Amino acid sequence: MKTRQLGTSGLAVSELGFGCMGLSHGYGPATNEKDAIAVIQKAYELGTTFFDTAEVYGQGANEQLLGKALHHVRDKVIIATKFGFQNGRNTDGLNSRPERIRQVAENSLRYLQTDYIDLFYQHRVDPDVPVEDVAGTVKDLIAEGKVKHFGMSEAGVQSIRRAHAVQPVAALQSEYSMFWREPENEIIPLLQELGIGFVPFSPLGKGFLTGKMNANTEFDKTDWRNVMPRFSKENREANKTIVDLVTKIATEQNATPAQIALAWLLAQKPWIAPIPGTTKMSRLEENIGGADLTLSDDDLAEINKALDNITLQGERYPAILAGLQGK
Repeated sequence: MKTRQLGTSGLAVSELGFGCMGLSHGYGPATNEKDAIAVIQKAYELGTTFFDTAEVYGQGANEQLLGKALHHVRDKVIIATKFGFQNGRNTDGLNSRPERIRQVAENSLRYLQTDYIDLFYQHRVDPDVPVEDVAGTVKDLIAEGKVKHFGMSEAGVQSIRRAHAVQPVAALQSEYSMFWREPENEIIPLLQELGIGFVPFSPLGKGFLTGKMNANTEFDKTDWRNVMPRFSKENREANKTIVDLVTKIATEQNATPAQIALAWLLAQKPWIAPIPGTTKMSRLEENIGGADLTLSDDDLAEINKALDNITLQGERYPAILAGLQGK
């Protein structure tokens, strides 16, 4: 797989990374350890060198999986993890105080079986802690050799600018896909200006863009899509238009809808590296195939014109979580 530079930071990653969250958190019961490790290792064998995890994905359980799977090739991979929640649980509120950041860093180093973190993200902006203090703490960790690069997740324009002035932000991780294009308004121009890489999570629209989901799909009771307005039965039916579009393009390109969605993202900017995740070997191989698909300028113009004419229904997050989106 080809590599990409995340902005001007000097951080080189495989053009498609692997999002590990779903192996432990968010989309139903955790995958058993043996199968989870096998998927991570297969991703590496197929050329993936960029792996994404976080403390909050099972209170360290996901990081431990990654440590077990990749410790023997540690010098050949880029590992990103995150801090920012109290007690390592997203239900306990935010906490990016300096002492908490340091505590998470030490835990992550232990769980990941490593002595450095390649990319350390603030998971969500904490309104109670000046972002300059957050950036300064990570700057200190970088000086100590425990962290290589600083990242932010779901941060807004003001927070990114303020943090970047203290410690350069190597990458922003936020949701971006055909199913959620809001970053095109302000975020992508800012990242271009400041030389910051972009790591889109949920590049397949939390599974919606694969074409494998419809209004009748039933989610596991622990799957958080149950509470996301955009994934209500009515909105899944209303948003079928975009699935039809992606499926049509996939048929024309002799590809799958997931591959089209990933190829479209990769074509947006050369410093974008999406992190699709999966628990299945077949889906992993399918996703990686998206990196081999090149859409022409005419293809992209046709797709974007069609996307501009689609109005998607439903908010991205329920109101209780909306406040976690950065300013």
